[in-house]
Amino acid sequence: MGIEVNFEGKIALVTGASSGLGARFAKVLAQAGAQVVLASRRTERLKELRAEIEADGGAAHVVSLDVTDYASIKSAIAHAETEAGAIDILVNNSGVSTTQRLVDVTPEDYNFVMDTNLRGAFFVAQETAKRMIARAKGDPSKKHRIINIASVAGLRVLPQIGVYCMSKAGVVQMTKAMAVEWGKYGINTNAICPGYISTEINEEYFATEQGQKLIEMLPRKRPGKPEDLDGLLLLLAGEDSNFINGAVISADDGMTAT
Repeated sequence: MGIEVNFEGKIALVTGASSGLGARFAKVLAQAGAQVVLASRRTERLKELRAEIEADGGAAHVVSLDVTDYASIKSAIAHAETEAGAIDILVNNSGVSTTQRLVDVTPEDYNFVMDTNLRGAFFVAQETAKRMIARAKGDPSKKHRIINIASVAGLRVLPQIGVYCMSKAGVVQMTKAMAVEWGKYGINTNAICPGYISTEINEEYFATEQGQKLIEMLPRKRPGKPEDLDGLLLLLAGEDSNFINGAVISADDGMTAT
């Protein structure tokens, strides 16, 4: 008995894979044996990541993807399946934010966040699911996984990032809707809601006085590390999550428990 972490023969698409959590998710899935399709706008960064994965004995492919462009989504997913094969696992990870009070949010700020975090995430999942559903109709034994990366900000309002909170709350409800509608096709859709995780994107901020004050407010006065999400990712991507569908799981060191 034990958690199944052998993903040999599985194809995993990871969006927002050029840095941060996306890059970590891709490495972890590749180490578990999956062929990983790395997707983002910054293809040069993706090529560097592909080289790292291949140096560790994994397999990776690179596709250009702008989740704010519907045509780019359709093209990237078609390219991914041409390059690697039918997608078994989607890690829907692309995300952006702005920092300001709600009264200062411009239409451009609002669209910047919503178009990536909610609209983009929805249409990436939709286009991937269309292909998964078509395969499931031909073979009902097929099992697929969609993992949407939401945030504790989708469960609790955090200061200065109200629009981001709104977008991630939308991802939470989107996950539940997808689980209800697509579950009958063997697609398990779940969401991970990370708390504050230290990556190259925010580590400089955490070193500032303001960042240290934020850390002092956390339950155990520490940010997480990208590897703290490895076990949850592998569980939701694997066969052992067969009865987990529509779950919204916080990985926040107790932040939303207080």
